[in-house]
Amino acid sequence: MITRWPDLAALELFVAVAREGSLSAGARAVGMAQPNAGRAMSRLERELGVPLFDRRTSGSRLTDAGGKLLKAATAVVEGARGLLLSSVRLGEVTRGQLSVGASRTVAEYLMPGWLTALKERDPDLKIALVVDNSRHVFEEITHGHIDVGFVESPNVPTGLRRLVVASDRLAVVVAPKHQWARRNTPLAAPDLAQAELVAREPGSGTRTALDRALRGHAQAKPAMELGSNAAVCLAVAAGAGAAVLSEFAVRAQVERGELVEVPVAGVSLTRRIRAVWKGGRGLPGPAGELVNVARAGYHSNR
Repeated sequence: MITRWPDLAALELFVAVAREGSLSAGARAVGMAQPNAGRAMSRLERELGVPLFDRRTSGSRLTDAGGKLLKAATAVVEGARGLLLSSVRLGEVTRGQLSVGASRTVAEYLMPGWLTALKERDPDLKIALVVDNSRHVFEEITHGHIDVGFVESPNVPTGLRRLVVASDRLAVVVAPKHQWARRNTPLAAPDLAQAELVAREPGSGTRTALDRALRGHAQAKPAMELGSNAAVCLAVAAGAGAAVLSEFAVRAQVERGELVEVPVAGVSLTRRIRAVWKGGRGLPGPAGELVNVARAGYHSNR
């Protein structure tokens, strides 16, 4: 007979692994180092007395027992999250204002909807939004100037908590007269790496994600480096070269025919958007509620 309560962090990991399909992806989703995640999952299986996953090189599949326990585990995790939010509303955490940081892509295309949903829950909440590249958002969090940040960069500094809240896809775009606009075959990684791209500035989440996707390939020096998505789009449309930007940033121009998206093969251009903060594992107050708003949209679209 089980006499100890299961560890909540391990239950959260269990739910995340089942959702993401692998231990490594589940660990990233809850902000846990993979070695710790492996130990936590093994300990949970021992405590519950049943194997939860069939671990393979291709990922982690729920066992029959794991599948039967998943619904209950999810309810426990969501209940614990609701308990924390209820304690916030009862006054255990000071409310009334929230300072948020966001990288430019998140601020332009995702944050307006998230903040609107948060304000609908708490109309009196005062919100300050700092918009800059991912590197600067990390600095603001580290120095305690903002409560929570949202970034696309996968390189989160040591000491900061992180949690996946949304996903994004980078797209290669060119002007309609560019030679790539008429390609009959997708671009390969070497093609992209050797091109003199119109690029976002170093330190931006977009630039970091692209450099990571092309790791192992010698990259040509950018034709130019610009500090905003809008500036890059204008330069590409004017014929300055190809660019790699968030799908959010180029969707309207592609639909209007001002830019052409070029298919790519053999390069992973999907990236995760993370909430980042400093302090304990749980993020209380309006900052935690904003993270939940972002996550709700992410999981409802999966």
